[in-house]
Amino acid sequence: MMMKSLFPLSSSSRPFPYADPLRRSRLRLPPVSAHLPDLPIRKPLLPTRRPSLIHPLPPPSLPKLSPRLRFSRHGASAGPLRQQQEDDDDGGDGSSSSFLEFITSERVKVVAMLALALALCNADRVVMSVAIVPLSLSNGWSRSFAGIVQSAFLWGYLVSPIAGGTLVDYYGGKVVMGWGVALWSLATFLTPWAAEYSLFALLAMRVLLGVAEGVALPCMNKMVARWFPPTERARAVSLAMAGFTLGNAIGLILSPILMSKGGIFGPFVIFGLFGFLWVIVWLFATSSSPRQHPQISKYELEYILGGTEKSFGTVNKAKTSGVFPPLKRLLSQMPTWALMTANAMHSWGFFVILSWMPLYFNSVYHVDLRRAAWFSAAPWSVMAFVGYLAGMWSDYLIQRGTTITLTRKIMQSIGFIGPAIALVGLTTAKRPSMASAWLTLAIALKSFSHSGFLVNIQEVAPEYSGVLHGISNTAGTAAAIMGTVGAGFFVELVGSFQGFLLLTSLLYVLAAMIWNMFSSGERINLDEADS
Repeated sequence: MMMKSLFPLSSSSRPFPYADPLRRSRLRLPPVSAHLPDLPIRKPLLPTRRPSLIHPLPPPSLPKLSPRLRFSRHGASAGPLRQQQEDDDDGGDGSSSSFLEFITSERVKVVAMLALALALCNADRVVMSVAIVPLSLSNGWSRSFAGIVQSAFLWGYLVSPIAGGTLVDYYGGKVVMGWGVALWSLATFLTPWAAEYSLFALLAMRVLLGVAEGVALPCMNKMVARWFPPTERARAVSLAMAGFTLGNAIGLILSPILMSKGGIFGPFVIFGLFGFLWVIVWLFATSSSPRQHPQISKYELEYILGGTEKSFGTVNKAKTSGVFPPLKRLLSQMPTWALMTANAMHSWGFFVILSWMPLYFNSVYHVDLRRAAWFSAAPWSVMAFVGYLAGMWSDYLIQRGTTITLTRKIMQSIGFIGPAIALVGLTTAKRPSMASAWLTLAIALKSFSHSGFLVNIQEVAPEYSGVLHGISNTAGTAAAIMGTVGAGFFVELVGSFQGFLLLTSLLYVLAAMIWNMFSSGERINLDEADS
């Protein structure tokens, strides 16, 4: 029918309006395709200069869009995997969820290894919190002297964070973290023989454990700052700190079981051997930065560097500036003191709860050692889960336009005010189950600090995040020593654990006020550091 209308065969037919050649030349005709809507489009005979109208993918010679442009609208990490699928032309639909890409990326493998290292870090230090009860009974130690034995770890932990953070900024996290885990695993492994030899040797091993573990958190912070863009750092720190808190639960739960099977020093040997195994895997599976990783895809590398280079400025600025960081310049800024205060209060509460809760349940509620370990371990497991949710919420607030400063203040306020209220409730509990519930709430809300001051270290001075973490850790360690030792003397003088918990609650509130007054999410100006 269409062909008849275009080419009439009889004079009786109605003439085609554009049949006259002269008249046709004077008119602007629509394209032929307008009259032939049902005809298939054929491939043109001549090469076209616009292949993008025919082919869904750009030719290899054309420049590709940066993955960073795709991320701003499709989520934090959906673009690299989608771009890779399109370029490989594997016939798939090229779609993937950002969560799937995130959990299968090389950067998450790195943070998983960091989480495992921090789990070993805390498991090694918490063993003594359980072993101190039978050791005190067998050796006739008082509570104040038991506090000194437990705090010996903190003596070494006091001196190493600044030096370790400086080494991390200069040599990278892979080397320093590897040496740190190897040394603290050796100290843990040798603790049984040191305890049998002399009390001085036991204290020396605990000090060595603290010296080696002092580099763990600065290494973690530096590795996260190198491997994750700003929109994912709270989640990354929360994942790493989930391992840190789960290490408490692992140590508190497994230590009584291992001691019942292999004696008091059984868990020291087992955890020390696991540390040596971790070092071997770490050296062969990770690198200090994504640029040095042999297996990372170019799409993930571009995505990571698109965010980290903006926050770091010059990539190798820490190395070119020399080994010694600008301590005077860092200490002249109020955000640095806000970080030191927050870390001090966080460590005070952390080590008081970690070191004394098994003995608290044993002496106040008269539960046996194994049940006391379970009551003390359950809250740390909840802390790992809540901490990751807090990290996701923190990243979400920043992606939705909330300022970094306000986000960190919200997270840290919950991390301090929440435990302060929960500890007051703990002092009123009449049954061990109710006390465990209050303790769980206190430790769970405490995990919001990981998305507060702990991430803020990378934002205030990203090129010196290692040494800044070391400075704040030193303040935290000093506070932890005072809290751990002071709790023992306080209980002997006053005769009550509840009074010390109320004092800790008051200190939480004061630290929250200082943080909200002086903290900042803006980068400190260190351009004149050398002068």
